[in-house]
Amino acid sequence: MRKISAAITAVGAYVPEYVLTNQILETMVDTNDEWITSRTGIKERRILKEEGKGTSFLAIKAAQNLISKKGINPKDIEVVIVATATPDMKAASTAAFTASEIGATNAFSFDMDAACSSFLYGMSVAAAYIESKKYKNVLLIGADKMSSLINYKDRATCIIFGDGAGAVLFEANENGLGIQDEYLRSDGTGRAFLQATYGGSSHPLTHETLDQGGQYAFQEGKTVFKNAVFNMADATVKILERNNLTKANIDWLAAHQANKRIIDATAQRIELEEEKVMMNIHKYGNTTSATLPLLLNDYESQIKKGDNILFAAFGGGFNWGAIYLKWAYNSKN
Repeated sequence: MRKISAAITAVGAYVPEYVLTNQILETMVDTNDEWITSRTGIKERRILKEEGKGTSFLAIKAAQNLISKKGINPKDIEVVIVATATPDMKAASTAAFTASEIGATNAFSFDMDAACSSFLYGMSVAAAYIESKKYKNVLLIGADKMSSLINYKDRATCIIFGDGAGAVLFEANENGLGIQDEYLRSDGTGRAFLQATYGGSSHPLTHETLDQGGQYAFQEGKTVFKNAVFNMADATVKILERNNLTKANIDWLAAHQANKRIIDATAQRIELEEEKVMMNIHKYGNTTSATLPLLLNDYESQIKKGDNILFAAFGGGFNWGAIYLKWAYNSKN
């Protein structure tokens, strides 16, 4: 019997209509387009502005886009995972609501959060379900409404993040395609450097903390940057070494879109050519759990069956890692 692997067989995406450009941010905080672009590579980001709409809205739209493109019956989906750092609400599953709204009524569902590494970790979980042979397909959605955590008077964070969602369908494959290897790590001592402190169980929200803006995300930029550069690059190198791969064997690098300088550093560490590096940070910013599937959606028409893709991510916590995947299909677009 051939080995079962978990292959991506469809992708979908959604980003809100409202575009928050660097020029608009210039009117909100002390910054400018040249400063933002030179330090992050970001030119604009999408923001979900409609009142009452949260991460589930983004996730549902991305899932519906995938379902329409793939032509799959939602009732055939067996597992729905929503990777997110911004669930709709406490004590209620965003994934369960998403699954119900897209008609995946036969699936079980759950949220998972590893900050900006959520989707990468979700790939590992989806693969484990497929490889167990208990499930034939898993819908993995990366979605975040980061604007809900951002103080638009804090130029250190408001220039970076945007809202969006991407979805992928994992199915069983017996032809050697799909996920080949993974290297995932975490270090909890890093959580002090990137977090939204208040609103969790250790620091509940109060009127005082709300007045002080304690619900917003903050980061110690230099420490996060240093750790992201080292760990993302180190994880990709380990994947190459463990699988006897060289840059010639890699067709694409799909790296978390947090900062163009971090992406460039990761590519340079493995001496990968610029044309093999997926990049869309300039138009979406850092969409946290959504960056990797948004990359796949944007580059879907260029990826060929059998292409080797190296995924890498780094997130608050700290969480990071890399995954090696062989692409399973040629796009019809």
